[in-house]
Order: sequence, then structure tokens, then C-alpha cells
Amino acid sequence: MENEKAPRGPKFRRRADARPDEVLDAALELFIANGFAATRVEDVARRAGLSKGAVYLYFPSKEALLEGLVRRAVTPIATQALEQLGHFEGDPRIAISATLRMVATKLVDPKLIAIPRLIMREVVQFPELAIMYRNEVLNHVLPVAERLIARGIAQGYLRPVDPELTVRSIVGPIALHLILAEVFQLVPEDGLAMDRLLENHLSILFDGMSLPGGSK
Repeated sequence: MENEKAPRGPKFRRRADARPDEVLDAALELFIANGFAATRVEDVARRAGLSKGAVYLYFPSKEALLEGLVRRAVTPIATQALEQLGHFEGDPRIAISATLRMVATKLVDPKLIAIPRLIMREVVQFPELAIMYRNEVLNHVLPVAERLIARGIAQGYLRPVDPELTVRSIVGPIALHLILAEVFQLVPEDGLAMDRLLENHLSILFDGMSLPGGSK
């Protein structure tokens, strides 16, 4: 009997280690298909092939499932953006371009873009989701981006703009583009076209931000 049990241990441990991701995968599928409000924890458990109690071992509430999805999919992107923006020295337009292109590349992944899509769809009914998203993502990234803009102004790369409002101008067109596509179903003929939108946006953005005849 001992010989039979020996190989089960590693297999069971691998299965247990994978369960949180399996639960999140099931939750994401159901949130996309049915919406956050209509999805029950028991539905997620059934889709994941687990008991309801087993789901609660990893995620104590339905809100914790969405929080887990944000942490798994979006928080790593926020962390990468922080690294690119927070430690960059020199022309901030280079860091802004690289970060926006990184985000645009990630948003092509249907599983990733599903997270902000859910937030946008459910935030009116569940305002705590917006608070969670703000705490997990926005509160970390926005201040770093504002400091980058302020440093670029001080170093003569950018004209004297309002750093806080400029960051909103940087991310605003991308957010509106997603809202138009995901909420109002107004999609360009060639699909979401994030690459095309981004290059157009950067061209307009930097024409407005750059110091005319600047020293840099």
C-alpha cells in the first residue's frame, strides 16, 4: 500500500497548488458569460469541479474572487509599469511610450481585458469593485506617473503642464476607447485596434506635451 500512496503525494500537491488558479479561471468564465451579480460561488465551484467549501478555503467571498483576478492579471502589469516609470531617467516621453505600448500589448489578451471590462460593467451596482481596483492598481501607478511628468518639466523635456491632469490626458483616451468598445459596442472596423489607437494617441499627445523648440 505504501508504494501505491507514494506517487499520489506529489500529484495531490500539484493539484492543490493549482486549485486557486482553477477557481479563478472558472470565475472569470462565469463572470464574462453571466456577469458578476448573477454568478454564485456555487456556480464557480461547480465549474471548477470543487465543492463550495473548497472554494471558500481560497476565496472567502465572491468579491475576493474578482480581487484575485485583478491581482493575478492586472497587478503584474501595474508592477511592470511602476518599474518602467519609477526608475526611468531622461526623456519621460520614452518611458511613457514604452509603458503604453506594453499595456496595449497586454490588453490584446481576452482574459486580461475581461477584468477592466467587468469593472466597467459592474461598478455602478457594486461601487466597492471600483475601490478595490483603485487600491490595487491606480493608487500605485498614478502618483509615479505624475512624478515622472513633473521631473520631465523640471529637466526641460516637457512644457509646464499640470502633472496630475496630464496623466489623466495620457490614460483617458485609452480608457474611453475601451468604454466605447466594451460598453457601447463601438468598435473600429479592424477590431479593437489598440496598436493603431496608441500610435495615433502618442503622436497627438507628444505634440501637445513637448516643449516647443525645447532644449532637449
